Amino acid sequence: MSVTQDQLKDLFDYKDGKLIRKKNGKSAVIAMGMKRYERISVDGKIQTLHRMIFLWHHGYLPKTIDHIDGDRLNNKIENLREVTQQQNCLNSKHRSTSRSPYKNVFLQSSPKNSEWKQNWIVSLMVNGKRKYIGSFEDLELADLVATEARDKYHGIYAKHF
Repeated sequence: MSVTQDQLKDLFDYKDGKLIRKKNGKSAVIAMGMKRYERISVDGKIQTLHRMIFLWHHGYLPKTIDHIDGDRLNNKIENLREVTQQQNCLNSKHRSTSRSPYKNVFLQSSPKNSEWKQNWIVSLMVNGKRKYIGSFEDLELADLVATEARDKYHGIYAKHF
């Protein structure tokens, strides 16, 4: 049996991104999960807090919920939106393991006239496929082009950091 909006509203009040237990007035957060999502217990079952807050407000649970600002601990309803999995991926952060300091900018070394020349390649995912945007010698220009491409192709789901 899955949790319903009525059950949540009987057990909890909502305030500023938190569910507060009605019986004792304490925050409902019980633990942090492996992916750093806050979790709560509802009728003995562990649930992610952001999904329960979305259900508390909207009465249904979508397949994927996005934290608009990228902060998994900011569970205010204004920061939660229903998205497709593809839209959620567009809103991902720049990987710390990247050799480039900028999102969607990749270093490519290639031989030219017997010398090695470094170019910064800009590419991003568009409709599930990698789209090549261009090649640039200047890193800052490549970042600017990548930012404009994200705005153009990803719209409100673009994340620039």
